[in-house]
Amino acid sequence: MEIGIKSNILKYVLQNTYFINGTAYAGKSTMVKLLAQRHGGICCGENYHDVLMDAVDVENQPNLCYFQTMRDWQEFVNRTPREYADWIDGSSREAEGLELVRLIQLAGEGKQIFVDTNLSIETLREISDYRHVAFLLAPQSVSVERFFERGDADKQFILEQIQKAENPERTMENYRNCLMEINSPEKYRAFEQSGFFTLVREEGRTVEQTLGILENHFGLAPSLAGKEIQK
Repeated sequence: MEIGIKSNILKYVLQNTYFINGTAYAGKSTMVKLLAQRHGGICCGENYHDVLMDAVDVENQPNLCYFQTMRDWQEFVNRTPREYADWIDGSSREAEGLELVRLIQLAGEGKQIFVDTNLSIETLREISDYRHVAFLLAPQSVSVERFFERGDADKQFILEQIQKAENPERTMENYRNCLMEINSPEKYRAFEQSGFFTLVREEGRTVEQTLGILENHFGLAPSLAGKEIQK
């Protein structure tokens, strides 16, 4: 059974929510964190909906339950690029319900909410508007080649599993092809042509400058824009 909520109701409830989506290594998580810090809001970082994962099951959310059903981590890192992309897309679709429920919960706190989201372009059109959505984009080469430069535990764990493979070089090549698939030119163009605000990563632009561009786009109070970024 599915219970629908009309999009106008969701748009009203989420009127103080700002969504950031886009490609890998474009700065989404950094911007969400800094916007929340600077404006006294709530930071919903990557996978913020995981607090509701106890609600999912294999029958209704098979992609979100993949880690429970996979044979081992070698299966994970050796899937074909198509299998990997289908899993990512399926997980995003299944997570939409969890994201929306969590955002409804947080909206009750009366603060601005800044979200590193996987909500689709179509869903964002229904529940939000141009001034509350931004897509951050990085070239495919950056998204793929710099993926493991991040120090976060999840990515370093995957790197360890690749290094444990029977043929680490071949497994790494396969995994990079998986990353290329989910950061494909087609997906890039979909964001670019969505009608929403887009911002392409530029190496010469500082974090502070990027933050200012997003604050201007979101129409956030300029009186708060002078707060120093905490390192």
